[in-house]
Amino acid sequence: MKRTISLFACPLFIAIAGSASAHDDHCGAVTASVADAGFEDSVTVTCTDTHAIMTSDTYPDHDMMTGITGTNEQVPVPAEYPAPVILDPVLSGSPLTRDAALGVAVNGVPIYDYTGGGEMSQDDLAHHQTRHDTLQTGQLDVCGGHAGRGDDYHYHVAPTCMIAEMANAGPDAIIGWAFDGFPIYGDTNPDGSTIAEGILDVCNGQTDDTFGYRYHTSQEAPYFVQCLMGEVPDFDDLPRVRPLSAASGGGAEPGRPPAGGVQNLVFTQSADGSRSMDYSYEGQDYYIRYQPAETANCYDYTTKTVTSNGEVMEGEYCR
Repeated sequence: MKRTISLFACPLFIAIAGSASAHDDHCGAVTASVADAGFEDSVTVTCTDTHAIMTSDTYPDHDMMTGITGTNEQVPVPAEYPAPVILDPVLSGSPLTRDAALGVAVNGVPIYDYTGGGEMSQDDLAHHQTRHDTLQTGQLDVCGGHAGRGDDYHYHVAPTCMIAEMANAGPDAIIGWAFDGFPIYGDTNPDGSTIAEGILDVCNGQTDDTFGYRYHTSQEAPYFVQCLMGEVPDFDDLPRVRPLSAASGGGAEPGRPPAGGVQNLVFTQSADGSRSMDYSYEGQDYYIRYQPAETANCYDYTTKTVTSNGEVMEGEYCR
């Protein structure tokens, strides 16, 4: 489902702070992070006067959905996603939160905070939201992601499968970009040294000699970018993936996580584009099966879910 497109040509990164060419250098840094990781065939980077736009279909090549028990009965469907990364980042020190993506991985998959319970308040940032922790409640697959309300695949914790695919995998590799323009690294400093306890701030970031600031993944909560520490003038206009709509009108009913979790969830894909998520719950088998419809950006669904009380339902749903 991914489009093969070339990267926008930008100068290579030299230095961000204090340079007259900081804008072009940052464009080059974003572009290089995608190319160096080997994702230039699935992500395109186009630089404007203010942003590096990382566009993808949010649908990674790695395994998805395997290992989930706390399913929300949503499935991953490709969705064109233009992720705007600010080219002239400014550190504000005032954390910004939202109930949607805070950044994007270098393979084009959106990055969320660790919770699945809506936007966190400023008070929530300082306290682990255990009951909303998507990792601890079994909502995530073995790769650190799942499909959300928009049937969009995204990460809530370190994208381990993506990192394993990266051509430049290592402590100095940028694994993503926050929407405020600052880069995201793995669990260690770029030189491979351990991050001392208490160094990372509430957003899971710290100062950086090259970019001024950087975010990290971590083994303990909050696991990933929890909030944005930079200025984002268009914060309320950051992209969201809307839920699928029925071809006949209206939207699909949101999935409800079955109490206690499901068993034996398996997600399969075929060369013809058909996909199936099969699982069991309280001794009964359930599934969500879908394939590309004749109408562009639409899918024919046949489902039997816990949400629909086991009723078999069919329909065409579209982006």
